[in-house]
Amino acid sequence: MVVFDLEQWELASYVVTVVGLPFAIVVFMMEQRRERQNEEEELFQRLSDDYAEFLKLTLNHADLQLTHAETDEARLTAEQLERKEVLFEILTALFERAYILVYEPVMPRQSQRLWASWEDYMRAWCRRHDFRRRLPSLLQGEDAEFAAYLTRLATEENRLHPPQE
Repeated sequence: MVVFDLEQWELASYVVTVVGLPFAIVVFMMEQRRERQNEEEELFQRLSDDYAEFLKLTLNHADLQLTHAETDEARLTAEQLERKEVLFEILTALFERAYILVYEPVMPRQSQRLWASWEDYMRAWCRRHDFRRRLPSLLQGEDAEFAAYLTRLATEENRLHPPQE
């Protein structure tokens, strides 16, 4: 039977302090990072599901032709124009939620990749003259940073894709 004396216990405690504690801290930090990444991916997935639901709404209201590059609004009834306005409001709220929950001025590479999808969605809608024209009213009361961001995207898309006369 091996009996540890006081010096051996003291040496063992030093080894644990010097080796074990830093190792435990590294393992803890790696686990925290992994949890944060999983939470970010879960959040992104929920937002993506919400966008898919919005796209289903556009299909349910196919008469508004929101899946086309542009809609001839002169052909729409007052009721159709109102439904279109509501769908644009839903879309803007979804974009704002994604911006507030995901966007950071400086993001890690993985977050940048996830955000790039949202910016693509926003740019695609900002290419539409009918959406851009409504932006000032859609952005009233929204988060100021989000409003500035979406306005900048709309301005860039207007420059790249001016309305066809």
